Amino acid sequence: MADQKTILIVDDDLELSDGLRAVLEKQGHRIIQARDGQQGKQAIYQQRPDLVILDMMMPRMGGYPVLEHFRDKSDAPPIIMITANEGSRHKAYAEYLGVVDYIRKPFAMERLLEAVQRGLSGEGPAEEAPPKKPAARTKPADEKE
Repeated sequence: MADQKTILIVDDDLELSDGLRAVLEKQGHRIIQARDGQQGKQAIYQQRPDLVILDMMMPRMGGYPVLEHFRDKSDAPPIIMITANEGSRHKAYAEYLGVVDYIRKPFAMERLLEAVQRGLSGEGPAEEAPPKKPAARTKPADEKE
């Protein structure tokens, strides 16, 4: 397959990593797996993947040190961060470090596949819909300010 892309999955959760591998291989991609950030950094240098799916929290080395290391490297692959962390500061920092997408676990596989497609095609992150503003509240006539 001439246009087969190589994707590195860096995650210590074997069940999730193997599930992602199965789905992405069915999509025609070549998959490499690493279990922590140190293995992930080494695989990026040795294998030169077209895209990296990177977990935030892992033993030995998490995702942020990997992002920080590759931030200013012109040949760094696009990186999608996946995490169970709910913090908005974490998302903002990952975006500052240049991730193409930040996906919170659990996620729909379609969501990840869309991010993979955008990352491989060079597109930026998906635009999230802004939060809806609550409807203006009118005060009852008998309520005091």
